[in-house]
Amino acid sequence: MIFSSLTFLFLFLPVVICLLAICRRVPYQNTLLFFASILFYAWGGVTYTLILLASILVNYVGGRLIARRERHRKWWLSLAIVLDLSALAFFKYANFLVDNFNILGGVFGISPFTLRNIVLPIGISFYTFQGISYLVDVYRGQAKAQANIIKLGTYIALFPQLIAGPIIRYHEIEPQLSNRDFSFGNMYEGIRRFCIGLARKVFIANQMAIIADSIFARAPETMPWWALWIGALCYSLQIYHDFAGYSDMAIGLGRMFGFRFPENFNFPYLATSIRDFWRRWHITLSAWFKDYLYIPLGGNRKGEKRTFLNLYIVFFLTGLWHGANWTFVVWGLLHGSFMVLERIGFDRILGKLFKSVQHLYALFVVIIAWVFFRADGIIYALHYVRQMFAFAGGSGSGLFLQQYLQPSFILFTIVGVVGCTPLFARFHEVIQTAIARGNKLLWHLLHIGTIVAIALLLLTVSSFLLAGSYNPFIYFRF
Repeated sequence: MIFSSLTFLFLFLPVVICLLAICRRVPYQNTLLFFASILFYAWGGVTYTLILLASILVNYVGGRLIARRERHRKWWLSLAIVLDLSALAFFKYANFLVDNFNILGGVFGISPFTLRNIVLPIGISFYTFQGISYLVDVYRGQAKAQANIIKLGTYIALFPQLIAGPIIRYHEIEPQLSNRDFSFGNMYEGIRRFCIGLARKVFIANQMAIIADSIFARAPETMPWWALWIGALCYSLQIYHDFAGYSDMAIGLGRMFGFRFPENFNFPYLATSIRDFWRRWHITLSAWFKDYLYIPLGGNRKGEKRTFLNLYIVFFLTGLWHGANWTFVVWGLLHGSFMVLERIGFDRILGKLFKSVQHLYALFVVIIAWVFFRADGIIYALHYVRQMFAFAGGSGSGLFLQQYLQPSFILFTIVGVVGCTPLFARFHEVIQTAIARGNKLLWHLLHIGTIVAIALLLLTVSSFLLAGSYNPFIYFRF
């Protein structure tokens, strides 16, 4: 089940909200949310729900042992983390490792090793990282070991952020597991935020995906160079509005239930450097790697060479976390390389340039890197990038122009580009501020207008989904 499905919008979510309204006490709500999350996860396959439950059990027992066994707490921490990562490694990377072993073995005449195709449990990367966050927080003394397995299970399996993030550290949400406000105000704000994310997913990300997928499905040599740039730009818009849209929906759902989740995106395409980009893109993932990997490795405290090595390790694993393919690794290492380049001194050169030039530099690097992220293989990505700068080749330019200059495509592209800036948010803030200084009637009219807009938005989204519009779920790769 995904958020942008009719089953979720008009069956699952309304039932959960009604039951939460009946169960007013937080312990009862935790129990309800835990079992609702298990049902949500099991909707796509009961078998892999056992892996999620096993993860909860391992982290629950691990946390208790870390808290109770002072003399061996580091050993228990290591064991629990190894168990968490072993499940992730097996289900996400076993096929990848076997394929690469067979390629290497073929060079030396070794018979290929066969392995039954292993299906990746959806969301395993997210809930594994959340489990590790809990264990480390308990070990560091930032949080107490959770005695109530339902509370811990609610944290790890909470369906708003189970399959697509944001990644929430345990110490950030621990107080909310015992005390939160399930109120009309939170419900209103949550629904508004959820609908913004839903619109970004259905009206922008999905529409950009139609063009991006059609271009990336063709051989680069058969297309004009500008069509390849359109494909890369469309994918850049798709992945941002898909990721950020799902984060908006997750934050909105959490708010409906009384939770306050951290922000996950801060207009990353306005970044002036790659370093700045990673302060804005998938913020919770960046913070997780910084706090639980980069700093423990030594961060920037052990000299310049060690800092660069740590950055490459972090970005290698960041790429690998996103998927079991060398294209993700190359994507991560590209970002890591430019992070190192900026630390060497390129950031000082950038600082002397116009802001517009800094933005163009960051966008250029990010868009080229997205080609590797989206491509099925490194060779394809290299050909794609080469043809982007060939300024020739391909055929059927007229056909491409007819396809891409459709009014609907132009409209969605404009909205998508504007949505990469704070313009919509600033406009809403200005209106709210102006009305707040006016009278209560205008204030009430604003909220009534927002409710009407939400209703119309849901109606339009429903019509798109009923019509069977393109609705890909890119998190299956993660």
